[in-house]
Amino acid sequence: MKPMGLWGETDWIVAIASIALIVFLAIGGYAVSRKEPEFAGHPKGLYVLFFAEMWERFSYYGMRALLTLYLVKHWLYSDGQATVIYGAYTSLVYITPVLGGWLADRYLGQRKAVLFGAILLTFGHFFMAFEGDAAAGYQNNPAINLFWLALAFIIVGSGFLKANISVIVGQLYPRTDMRRDSAYTIFYIGINVGAAIGTIIAGYLGETIGWAYGFGAAGFGMLLGLVVFVLGKPLLLGQGEPPSAAQLKEKVAGMNLEWFLYLAGFVGVAIIWALIQYQSVVGWLMLICGAALLLYVLVEAFKLDRDARDRVFAMIFFILLQPVFWGLFEQAGGSINLFTDRFVDRQGVPASLFQSINPIYIILLGPLFAGLWQFLIRKGWEPSTPAKMGLAIVQMGFAFVVLVWGANAVGPTAMVPVLFIFLFYLFSTTGELCLSPVGLSAINRLSVRHMASLMMAGWFFGTAGGNYFAGFLGSVMGEGEHGDITRQGALDVYWSIGLLAIGIGVAVMAVSPLIRKLMHLDTLQDDHVSDDLAGEGEVGEPQGPGAHPATRH
Repeated sequence: MKPMGLWGETDWIVAIASIALIVFLAIGGYAVSRKEPEFAGHPKGLYVLFFAEMWERFSYYGMRALLTLYLVKHWLYSDGQATVIYGAYTSLVYITPVLGGWLADRYLGQRKAVLFGAILLTFGHFFMAFEGDAAAGYQNNPAINLFWLALAFIIVGSGFLKANISVIVGQLYPRTDMRRDSAYTIFYIGINVGAAIGTIIAGYLGETIGWAYGFGAAGFGMLLGLVVFVLGKPLLLGQGEPPSAAQLKEKVAGMNLEWFLYLAGFVGVAIIWALIQYQSVVGWLMLICGAALLLYVLVEAFKLDRDARDRVFAMIFFILLQPVFWGLFEQAGGSINLFTDRFVDRQGVPASLFQSINPIYIILLGPLFAGLWQFLIRKGWEPSTPAKMGLAIVQMGFAFVVLVWGANAVGPTAMVPVLFIFLFYLFSTTGELCLSPVGLSAINRLSVRHMASLMMAGWFFGTAGGNYFAGFLGSVMGEGEHGDITRQGALDVYWSIGLLAIGIGVAVMAVSPLIRKLMHLDTLQDDHVSDDLAGEGEVGEPQGPGAHPATRH
């Protein structure tokens, strides 16, 4: 360990993050160790879920911060190939929760699904720590198969965990309990704290000491999350249990249904292991499945009355905006990560650490935005849901425009001032806060009960499509998929997509009155959709919407 007098800026950042982590852990330990059933007005089970999810996000975002750099620097993939792999991986992470949520609702219950998902994730993150000898690159290197296996475990594990842990939060409270929104706010603080600290610590270890140390830290974080969740079971007050314990004991293929489902999970890992190696196949499957889902939604929509049908059309409009926004936003983990590494004056700070800026902004700005919407509601000035989404896309486009302005201002050969990376993340975060929680709330609010999960599945497909599109965009910033990103090539693409996004956002705001009419808010009936779906209390999660729409019991 360096003497403190020799510490640089990076060392201080990591030290502050570590102290923050220790403080949160101390508060959490105090909260759950008290004899009283509640702490700060909430059940102690909330804090168990807070820390379990915090550690899971620590591991996921710590690994995510390193992934593109690891692919390029360790496995010697081209920039284009690395961003395509990154896009395929993150898109699958957002599709599997649809199935994981369904299995939990119908068979396993949320607690068993989260436990199984945490075990898979722990395996996946620790497998990432086995680098293998990559001196010759990825071609004809058997060690690369362990890397694909690690991604497969993480993808399937995320499907079981991400879909369900936030649902248990809602189950800790009666439907009419006014503490629900504040509970979700506390929970999402845990998400963003884990994302920020995990990115800093795992990124620092991975880039300065060795990839295995960074990924190992992510794996250790996931293991701690698993331990917290197991030990905290009594504090969950029996919530998240299977809908029918007897059903799980029924025999299927000679074994209990429960073990059959776990075996199916491992089969899913094998399928994803094969699929993730062929990223173009992932893209085509998403396109075909997305088109089929859209067609099915339209067929179901025409069975509804006029107002409910119009609301489905409005939700389809919202879903179609997802690939636009997330395709640009997810450049953060792909091309922006590489651009920061090579062309930004980082002053010695590892590039991966800059991905912690987004969750830090979320923590700081999330409460301000929540208060802003309430203030505008009282004044009668609140923008409509489609107008907020249009504003989000404008801000996302402006983030790229500002970055290009800053890069061009210093000349074609100078390093880009780090200020413009902070501004990029600022505008992309404010855009996220105008779109992600707003969109989740709209889908929950507008869906008829029997189509609620179907419509949220469409939302997740739109998000997943944006992640895949992000990988494709990253591959065209150099010399094609097999080339490397160039400074000018990236800036040219950033300028084009920035202006295009601003134009799309302005167009969305222009048509927002028409979309708002399709929402028929004046005839919306209170059928308690918001009580049946998780996530409406979300403040914001970095790089994607928060909770899967599994039903609460």
